[in-house]
Amino acid sequence: MSDQPSISTIQTMADVWDAYRSELQGVEEQIQKNLNSPVALVNTVAGHILSSGGKRVRPLLLLLCARLCGYTGADHHLLGCLVEYIHTATLLHDDVVDDADLRRGRRTARRVWGNQISILVGDYLYSKAMRQIVDFRSHIVNEVLADACWKMAEGEVLQLYYNGNPSMPEADYLRIVEHKTAGLIAASCRMGAIIADASPAQQTALFRFGQHLGIAFQVADDTLDYTANGDCLGKALGQDLRQGKATLPLLHLLGHCSESDKSMIKDRMETRSLTDQDLTRIIGLMRQYGSIVYAVDRARRFVDAAIADLDQFEDGTPKRALMVAAEYMVTRDR
Repeated sequence: MSDQPSISTIQTMADVWDAYRSELQGVEEQIQKNLNSPVALVNTVAGHILSSGGKRVRPLLLLLCARLCGYTGADHHLLGCLVEYIHTATLLHDDVVDDADLRRGRRTARRVWGNQISILVGDYLYSKAMRQIVDFRSHIVNEVLADACWKMAEGEVLQLYYNGNPSMPEADYLRIVEHKTAGLIAASCRMGAIIADASPAQQTALFRFGQHLGIAFQVADDTLDYTANGDCLGKALGQDLRQGKATLPLLHLLGHCSESDKSMIKDRMETRSLTDQDLTRIIGLMRQYGSIVYAVDRARRFVDAAIADLDQFEDGTPKRALMVAAEYMVTRDR
């Protein structure tokens, strides 16, 4: 293990990445080492998305939670790799479901190699991760990761159920977010505590931290779909609405706008006929009715809850890094 960075050097998310870059390099090496299928196309397709600029947020959180609980080993390298494989598998599958053309500013795997290859390589990464997790010989690690996987699938089905339907309750939106995004983040945080032999109370606290952080992350990301610079976002602005997805800013708007505006929005969602002029109008309405502010405030409250989950842990560099990471969820611009 490298020397712990000083707590005083951790002020921004860039500081966090810099402080733990050398430790995360071990995860990166495992990611590349494990792409060893005798079917070369599997490695090529997986490598395409794994090298497309992902920030490795989940392996970072796993590492930070392990260090927070006093862990001094290196098992987080392989565990972080397997978490990233599962995350990457969900991205490959999501791009097929969403008919997505761009991810992180690059053509999606489905656009380059087709839907069938993308689905099968996603299945390969899932299977690879679940096979290698067995090597940890830990029932609780297996259980935590398996639970996250079935919850992600359940969340995806629920999202598809509501696709094109603007009448989704906010509670179901949050349930989708908790399952699809927060589940794997929460599992990553808890597994960091598990490999550190943390107490059950600490494991639970870090699982909750990951849940709250993951929900904040997705709510903020959904809001950026209406506010960010499209080039920085790596996809077209308003893509969620174009795909018929009702996220928190839109749900708030639908609950407050006029009947004529609501009818227009519902029509565009159901017919997938959104024009740039429609999008400009809808974003203007979101600002008029405070929908953007509402969504950002909701994300802020989940961040505050995540930070409160860390109260039982001693101050130090890992705790500071986790707090900075939490704040970053509502201040990032892409």
